[in-house]
Amino acid sequence: MKTLTTGALLAIAGVFGLSGCASTGNVTPQYVPPSTYQNYDCQALNQEYTRVNRYVADANNERSTLSTSGVGVGVSAGRWGISPNISFGVGKSNDTKARDVKLSRLYGERDAIVQSARIQRCSFANGIKIYGE
Repeated sequence: MKTLTTGALLAIAGVFGLSGCASTGNVTPQYVPPSTYQNYDCQALNQEYTRVNRYVADANNERSTLSTSGVGVGVSAGRWGISPNISFGVGKSNDTKARDVKLSRLYGERDAIVQSARIQRCSFANGIKIYGE
């Protein structure tokens, strides 16, 4: 495993500091090491980047989910007499925790792919920002 010199670390930090921030909304990317993709060539990295972006777009479109709020059992009276009834409380929920966990992982994978592509000098990674830039 190679170690970076202090000068190299400062140069890398300078590059990251001069760039703008990649937007991920309120979701912080989960760390995924770029070495996960070290055996991929530029074409495979580009395909993986496209695939992950598709998943990110799909996850961003998941705005709400169905949730149950309870089950009721009772007796009701109507024109046909007395009958038992069962009711289910189902509605939409604004709870997006599961979606945010999925997005966090996807953002981390996307950043790792871009970092690996930069190391390999893949042209598709030019101009793509990662979290914190």
